[in-house]
Amino acid sequence: MDGWSELVVKMLRRWTTEGPVWPVQVWAVLGADALSAVGSGLTLPFLLVYLHTVRGLSLGTAGAVCTTLALAGLVGNPLGGVWADRFGPRPVLALGWATASMGAVMLATVSNVWQAFTGAAVAGLGAALAWPALDTLLAAVVPERRRSSVFALRHATMNAGLAAGSLLASVIAQVGRPSSFVLLYALDAASFLLAIPLLWAARNRPAGPAPVAVDVEGAAEAPAGGYWAVARDGLFVRLWLLIAVLVAVGFAQFNTAFPLLAVSAQMSAAVVGWAFAANTATVTACQLLVLRAARGRRRTGAIVVLCALWACSWMLVLAGSHLGMGVGAMLFVSAAVVFGFGETLFAPALPALVNDIAPQALRGRYNGASAFAYTTGFALGPAAAGLLLQHGLDTVLLVGLTLACTAAAALAVTLRRRLLPGVDIIDPPAPDGATEPATPAATHQQEAPA
Repeated sequence: MDGWSELVVKMLRRWTTEGPVWPVQVWAVLGADALSAVGSGLTLPFLLVYLHTVRGLSLGTAGAVCTTLALAGLVGNPLGGVWADRFGPRPVLALGWATASMGAVMLATVSNVWQAFTGAAVAGLGAALAWPALDTLLAAVVPERRRSSVFALRHATMNAGLAAGSLLASVIAQVGRPSSFVLLYALDAASFLLAIPLLWAARNRPAGPAPVAVDVEGAAEAPAGGYWAVARDGLFVRLWLLIAVLVAVGFAQFNTAFPLLAVSAQMSAAVVGWAFAANTATVTACQLLVLRAARGRRRTGAIVVLCALWACSWMLVLAGSHLGMGVGAMLFVSAAVVFGFGETLFAPALPALVNDIAPQALRGRYNGASAFAYTTGFALGPAAAGLLLQHGLDTVLLVGLTLACTAAAALAVTLRRRLLPGVDIIDPPAPDGATEPATPAATHQQEAPA
């Protein structure tokens, strides 16, 4: 795996090495994203509780409202990608956050079922519009060879924002006081609106070579083919499938099946809380350390290691589920930490790779399709897990997740053969005598004719 066995040693040796010095426009975008994440952290963990205990919706109806929040991505992700290509990512990102803010206000004032569904749909649509626009903007404001770094940094700052919002919400929220939840959603709405002006502090030309067919500050030249051209890119289709599988067996399961598995194993709520806290702390503290150790190594190698770590995490959960409190609880928390280490390899590998293989004129659509892969994984993963857990097949689920991680690692290896060597490297060094590498004419091998 290209020396990945030395990752921990390299991390300890290089953690003090100096990373890239980001210009103000990069920090402005990351700061705006982190601020919006604080708002999301305030409300997302409490949405089901708020709708059921404060607004009086049944658990089934409240669950359906939460599903609506995710399903809005089926419309918003592709649309956000098209508009990012057509109008530029910055105004689309601002529109998405403004729409999400409106949805938060609607949820704060819910008085009946249809208002709840409408508010969730509007909030979800806003977040779905913003996702591909943000990734497109981040790819444009940094040099090509620094995309792995900026996406890793974004993952760390976003997690810090979510954690800060969740901690603040735990202080504010009181089930017996509906006004406390109204305050949470008002703060959520304000966080999106306050993030928008920061985007214009980042308004300048990208740090890398001038784009050929798209102006990140405004409208793009009309690209040929649209999403049909994206679908015909065989390499991206494989990458899309890999993202969807990893989200389905990773993030989606950790957020939904992991707590249910803990409860099924007779773990206390405190164990679940400690596990999620340990996971967030691991990602926030180690993201940049892992990035520094991984710099110059293969992205596909990072994905293989990620799959191995997640498979190990699910095996720890399987062992912990049979050992009860004490040792079992320690294994659940350890699994969350191992899962967090895997997350730190996801950010510098996959989002950056999507943007490196995307043509300039279609980058928004590539990010829109990539975001759609996340939405697909978040929809299918919990559905499959719920079906198995409903029938008491906890062990089958965990073994299946481990095997799926193995299959994803094999798929990552097949990607390696289709990538040009420089594209498969995390933060490759600049060529001798050059401050930034030239944009390659092609970033992956051409598909053989069908």
